[in-house]
Amino acid sequence: MDDIQATLQMISIAFIPVVFAIVLHEIAHGWVAKQLGDNTAYSQGRLSLNPIKHIDPIGTLVVPILLYTTVGFAFGWAKPVPISWRNLGNPKRDMVYVALAGPVANLLMTVFWSIVLKIVSLLPQGFGSMIEPLALMASIGIGVNILLMLFNLLPLPPLDGGRVAVGLLPPKPAYYLSRLEPFGIIIILGLLVTGVLGSIISPIIQLVFQLIGVLAGIQ
Repeated sequence: MDDIQATLQMISIAFIPVVFAIVLHEIAHGWVAKQLGDNTAYSQGRLSLNPIKHIDPIGTLVVPILLYTTVGFAFGWAKPVPISWRNLGNPKRDMVYVALAGPVANLLMTVFWSIVLKIVSLLPQGFGSMIEPLALMASIGIGVNILLMLFNLLPLPPLDGGRVAVGLLPPKPAYYLSRLEPFGIIIILGLLVTGVLGSIISPIIQLVFQLIGVLAGIQ
Protein backbone atom coordinates (compact mmCIF):
# COMPACT_ATOMS: atom_id res chain seq x y z
CA MET A 1 0.00 0.00 0.00
CA ASP A 2 2.86 2.38 0.84
CA ASP A 3 4.47 1.71 -2.55
CA ILE A 4 1.21 2.47 -4.35
CA GLN A 5 0.75 5.67 -2.37
CA ALA A 6 4.33 6.76 -3.08
CA THR A 7 3.83 6.06 -6.80
CA LEU A 8 0.59 8.07 -6.88
CA GLN A 9 2.28 10.96 -5.09
CA MET A 10 5.16 10.92 -7.57
CA ILE A 11 2.71 10.89 -10.51
CA SER A 12 0.78 13.83 -9.06
CA ILE A 13 3.98 15.83 -8.56
CA ALA A 14 5.39 14.99 -12.01
CA PHE A 15 2.11 15.53 -13.88
CA ILE A 16 2.31 19.32 -14.25
CA PRO A 17 5.94 19.64 -15.42
CA VAL A 18 5.73 16.64 -17.75
CA VAL A 19 2.44 17.68 -19.37
CA PHE A 20 3.57 21.27 -19.85
CA ALA A 21 6.92 20.13 -21.28
CA ILE A 22 5.15 18.06 -23.93
CA VAL A 23 2.19 20.34 -24.67
CA LEU A 24 4.11 23.63 -24.88
CA HIS A 25 6.70 21.93 -27.10
CA GLU A 26 3.98 21.12 -29.62
CA ILE A 27 2.22 24.48 -29.26
CA ALA A 28 5.51 26.25 -29.98
CA HIS A 29 5.79 24.49 -33.35
CA GLY A 30 2.29 25.56 -34.34
CA TRP A 31 2.65 29.10 -32.99
CA VAL A 32 5.85 29.79 -34.92
CA ALA A 33 4.30 28.26 -38.06
CA LYS A 34 1.35 30.65 -37.62
CA GLN A 35 3.71 33.63 -37.39
CA LEU A 36 5.36 32.48 -40.62
CA GLY A 37 2.12 32.14 -42.58
CA ASP A 38 0.76 28.65 -41.85
CA ASN A 39 -2.50 28.62 -39.85
CA THR A 40 -3.05 24.84 -40.11
CA ALA A 41 -2.38 24.02 -36.46
CA TYR A 42 -4.30 27.09 -35.29
CA SER A 43 -7.35 26.30 -37.46
CA GLN A 44 -7.43 22.74 -36.11
CA GLY A 45 -7.40 23.92 -32.48
CA ARG A 46 -3.94 22.57 -31.76
CA LEU A 47 -2.61 25.76 -30.16
CA SER A 48 -4.35 24.65 -26.98
CA LEU A 49 -3.14 23.87 -23.47
CA ASN A 50 -5.66 21.01 -23.34
CA PRO A 51 -3.40 17.91 -23.21
CA ILE A 52 -6.13 15.73 -24.71
CA LYS A 53 -5.71 17.54 -28.03
CA HIS A 54 -2.05 16.44 -28.15
CA ILE A 55 -2.46 12.77 -27.23
CA ASP A 56 -1.37 10.22 -29.81
CA PRO A 57 -3.05 6.89 -28.89
CA ILE A 58 0.00 4.88 -29.95
CA GLY A 59 2.87 7.20 -29.06
CA THR A 60 1.45 8.68 -25.86
CA LEU A 61 -0.26 5.61 -24.41
CA VAL A 62 0.46 2.22 -26.01
CA VAL A 63 4.23 2.48 -26.66
CA PRO A 64 5.21 3.99 -23.26
CA ILE A 65 3.12 1.44 -21.34
CA LEU A 66 4.48 -1.50 -23.33
CA LEU A 67 8.07 -0.34 -22.96
CA TYR A 68 7.75 0.38 -19.24
CA THR A 69 6.14 -2.99 -18.49
CA THR A 70 8.61 -4.98 -20.62
CA VAL A 71 12.00 -3.27 -20.49
CA GLY A 72 11.58 -0.87 -17.57
CA PHE A 73 11.75 2.52 -19.27
CA ALA A 74 9.21 4.73 -21.00
CA PHE A 75 9.47 6.45 -24.35
CA GLY A 76 6.75 8.07 -26.37
CA TRP A 77 5.61 11.06 -28.34
CA ALA A 78 2.72 13.48 -28.59
CA LYS A 79 0.61 13.96 -31.69
CA PRO A 80 2.66 16.28 -33.92
CA VAL A 81 1.01 19.58 -34.78
CA PRO A 82 0.08 19.71 -38.47
CA ILE A 83 2.30 21.97 -40.57
CA SER A 84 1.60 22.78 -44.22
CA TRP A 85 5.00 23.81 -45.47
CA ARG A 86 3.52 25.18 -48.71
CA ASN A 87 1.89 27.99 -46.71
CA LEU A 88 5.24 29.20 -45.37
CA GLY A 89 6.89 32.18 -47.03
CA ASN A 90 10.24 30.44 -47.38
CA PRO A 91 9.51 26.73 -46.74
CA LYS A 92 13.09 25.43 -46.45
CA ARG A 93 14.22 28.22 -44.11
CA ASP A 94 10.96 28.54 -42.18
CA MET A 95 10.74 24.81 -41.44
CA VAL A 96 14.04 25.18 -39.58
CA TYR A 97 12.48 27.88 -37.38
CA VAL A 98 9.35 25.79 -36.84
CA ALA A 99 11.41 22.73 -35.89
CA LEU A 100 13.61 24.69 -33.48
CA ALA A 101 10.59 26.20 -31.74
CA GLY A 102 9.90 23.03 -29.73
CA PRO A 103 13.40 22.65 -28.23
CA VAL A 104 13.54 26.40 -27.56
CA ALA A 105 10.26 26.10 -25.64
CA ASN A 106 11.82 23.32 -23.55
CA LEU A 107 14.88 25.51 -22.93
CA LEU A 108 12.67 28.35 -21.68
CA MET A 109 10.78 25.94 -19.42
CA THR A 110 14.10 24.68 -18.07
CA VAL A 111 14.94 28.26 -17.13
CA PHE A 112 11.49 28.71 -15.55
CA TRP A 113 11.76 25.59 -13.39
CA SER A 114 15.31 26.54 -12.42
CA ILE A 115 13.99 29.86 -11.12
CA VAL A 116 11.23 28.02 -9.26
CA LEU A 117 13.80 25.68 -7.68
CA LYS A 118 15.95 28.64 -6.66
CA ILE A 119 12.95 30.36 -5.05
CA VAL A 120 11.98 27.17 -3.23
CA SER A 121 15.53 26.82 -1.90
CA LEU A 122 15.19 30.29 -0.33
CA LEU A 123 11.85 29.63 1.36
CA PRO A 124 11.94 29.74 5.17
CA GLN A 125 11.41 26.52 7.07
CA GLY A 126 7.96 27.75 8.02
CA PHE A 127 6.71 26.53 4.65
CA GLY A 128 7.56 23.03 5.90
CA SER A 129 5.78 20.33 3.93
CA MET A 130 5.53 22.48 0.77
CA ILE A 131 9.27 22.72 0.20
CA GLU A 132 10.08 19.09 -0.67
CA PRO A 133 7.26 18.48 -3.22
CA LEU A 134 7.82 21.87 -4.88
CA ALA A 135 11.57 21.22 -5.10
CA LEU A 136 10.91 17.77 -6.56
CA MET A 137 8.42 19.19 -9.08
CA ALA A 138 10.92 21.82 -10.18
CA SER A 139 13.72 19.24 -10.45
CA ILE A 140 11.50 17.00 -12.58
CA GLY A 141 10.62 20.03 -14.71
CA ILE A 142 14.29 20.78 -15.29
CA GLY A 143 15.14 17.15 -16.05
CA VAL A 144 12.26 16.38 -18.41
CA ASN A 145 12.73 19.61 -20.38
CA ILE A 146 16.46 19.04 -20.78
CA LEU A 147 15.72 15.48 -21.91
CA LEU A 148 13.08 16.58 -24.45
CA MET A 149 15.24 19.41 -25.73
CA LEU A 150 18.37 17.30 -26.29
CA PHE A 151 16.49 14.25 -27.52
CA ASN A 152 14.55 16.26 -30.11
CA LEU A 153 17.74 17.92 -31.33
CA LEU A 154 19.18 14.59 -32.49
CA PRO A 155 19.75 14.95 -36.27
CA LEU A 156 17.37 12.20 -37.30
CA PRO A 157 13.96 12.77 -38.93
CA PRO A 158 11.20 12.95 -37.76
CA LEU A 159 12.86 14.55 -34.71
CA ASP A 160 13.20 18.32 -34.74
CA GLY A 161 16.96 18.08 -35.12
CA GLY A 162 16.48 15.98 -38.22
CA ARG A 163 14.19 18.60 -39.77
CA VAL A 164 16.70 21.31 -38.89
CA ALA A 165 19.47 19.29 -40.54
CA VAL A 166 17.36 18.74 -43.66
CA GLY A 167 16.75 22.48 -43.85
CA LEU A 168 20.41 23.41 -43.42
CA LEU A 169 22.19 20.73 -45.46
CA PRO A 170 22.88 21.06 -49.21
CA PRO A 171 20.13 19.54 -51.41
CA LYS A 172 21.67 16.10 -52.02
CA PRO A 173 22.54 15.11 -48.41
CA ALA A 174 19.30 16.77 -47.24
CA TYR A 175 17.37 14.54 -49.63
CA TYR A 176 19.05 11.35 -48.41
CA LEU A 177 18.54 12.30 -44.77
CA SER A 178 14.85 13.08 -45.38
CA ARG A 179 14.41 9.58 -46.85
CA LEU A 180 15.09 8.16 -43.36
CA GLU A 181 11.95 9.74 -41.88
CA PRO A 182 9.63 6.70 -42.35
CA PHE A 183 12.16 4.59 -40.42
CA GLY A 184 13.13 7.22 -37.85
CA ILE A 185 11.00 5.97 -34.95
CA ILE A 186 12.13 2.37 -35.53
CA ILE A 187 15.78 3.47 -35.52
CA ILE A 188 15.25 5.50 -32.33
CA LEU A 189 13.52 2.60 -30.55
CA GLY A 190 16.35 0.29 -31.60
CA LEU A 191 18.96 2.69 -30.24
CA LEU A 192 16.99 2.99 -26.99
CA VAL A 193 16.53 -0.74 -26.46
CA THR A 194 20.19 -1.50 -27.16
CA GLY A 195 21.32 1.27 -24.80
CA VAL A 196 23.29 3.09 -27.50
CA LEU A 197 21.15 6.22 -27.31
CA GLY A 198 21.32 6.31 -23.52
CA SER A 199 25.11 6.06 -23.53
CA ILE A 200 25.28 9.01 -25.93
CA ILE A 201 22.68 11.35 -24.48
CA SER A 202 22.85 10.61 -20.72
CA PRO A 203 26.26 12.27 -20.11
CA ILE A 204 25.09 15.35 -22.04
CA ILE A 205 21.88 15.54 -19.98
CA GLN A 206 23.85 15.29 -16.73
CA LEU A 207 26.30 17.96 -17.90
CA VAL A 208 23.52 20.38 -18.87
CA PHE A 209 21.66 19.66 -15.61
CA GLN A 210 24.81 20.48 -13.63
CA LEU A 211 25.43 23.62 -15.71
CA ILE A 212 21.87 24.81 -15.08
CA GLY A 213 22.37 24.16 -11.37
CA VAL A 214 25.56 26.21 -11.29
CA LEU A 215 24.08 29.10 -13.27
CA ALA A 216 20.95 29.15 -11.10
CA GLY A 217 23.00 28.90 -7.92
CA ILE A 218 21.22 25.77 -6.74
CA GLN A 219 24.24 23.49 -6.47
